[in-house]
Amino acid sequence: MTKLPKSEDTLLIRTDFSDEAAWQDLRVAVTTPADDDDDFLSVLHIVDDRAYEGLTTREIVALAPEEDDLLIVADRRAMGEPEMPLLAVHVSAQDAGDRDAPFGGTDELRVVARELCSVENNIAMANMDWEEFVEAADDGVFRGF
Repeated sequence: MTKLPKSEDTLLIRTDFSDEAAWQDLRVAVTTPADDDDDFLSVLHIVDDRAYEGLTTREIVALAPEEDDLLIVADRRAMGEPEMPLLAVHVSAQDAGDRDAPFGGTDELRVVARELCSVENNIAMANMDWEEFVEAADDGVFRGF
């Protein structure tokens, strides 16, 4: 399997290819600033390659560059629901050096597309801790504070 690309930006990996229109809508949602976000945007490297179709979270983490501690996945659920709840995967420091380690070193959170910039910006700049977003999530989905 092909390793995911190295980038200084957060990887957004498409794993569902069942609906091209939904994918285009999702891309627009994550690359367009919301009026109330003062033009904040997620800093993303979009990976749109069928080589990653259907991959599990564990497989994505194993293929990611070692220095990546936040990965965003556009899976079937993200494409199929109106809020486009993307899967954010946080790879903990203890797991970062060993991508084949037991899966306990990752944490997952759904993030609606319009709030992705909040999570991505704050985690990337270490302004907030992952746990703050997890605690603010309703039913496992972060929709903002």
